[in-house]
Amino acid sequence: MTEHVVLRRAVLVTGAALLGAYLAVAALTQAPLNPVKLRYYDKVNSVTEPYLSQNWMLFAPDPLSDDRGVLARARCGNGQVTGFYDVTRPYVARVQHDRFFPSRISRLVSGTITQLDTPDPVLARLRSNEVEKKKRQVPLLPYERNARNQAETFLARYSMSQLQNTCDGSPSAVQVRIYVHALPSWSQRRNPFAKGTTRFEDLRWRNAEAVR
Repeated sequence: MTEHVVLRRAVLVTGAALLGAYLAVAALTQAPLNPVKLRYYDKVNSVTEPYLSQNWMLFAPDPLSDDRGVLARARCGNGQVTGFYDVTRPYVARVQHDRFFPSRISRLVSGTITQLDTPDPVLARLRSNEVEKKKRQVPLLPYERNARNQAETFLARYSMSQLQNTCDGSPSAVQVRIYVHALPSWSQRRNPFAKGTTRFEDLRWRNAEAVR
């Protein structure tokens, strides 16, 4: 057996082992909530979701019926706080003016906001039952807090990239405000005066150096 054949087989075996390990990790992320998943979630998440959470929302089982985006404001080194700036709208405008090769950046924001508002379905049902029975709700689990922290950090980092012209180009901190505008129901589609509802949520201030 030549050295070339041995090397090729070694590469194939190593590749197959790595692929098998990754598939096993990916299967664990899709498994029902269990003690093993809770214990190793952070390590598994660092491999399968290094940047954004991946879930079945990709296939849109429940199409969005609202308009969502991000406002952001900065704090300068002298303590001055700027007004809120819509960091989502410019990219939406680019999409509307370029139908052939639209930018996908706006989807990063809407997807991350969805991640903040989409809890584990099993835990969501459990907490809903506890509310109905007036029992104490299960607190956020470590992996839930970690997923939310990742989402908030991403939104802060994205907002910082859009606030480079504030504070002479050197903001010291950034705060994100999420807005979700629920559109009027389908039954009101012919009512020109129908209005939806808008919900806001202010996230905590983030140090600029921590999110760069």
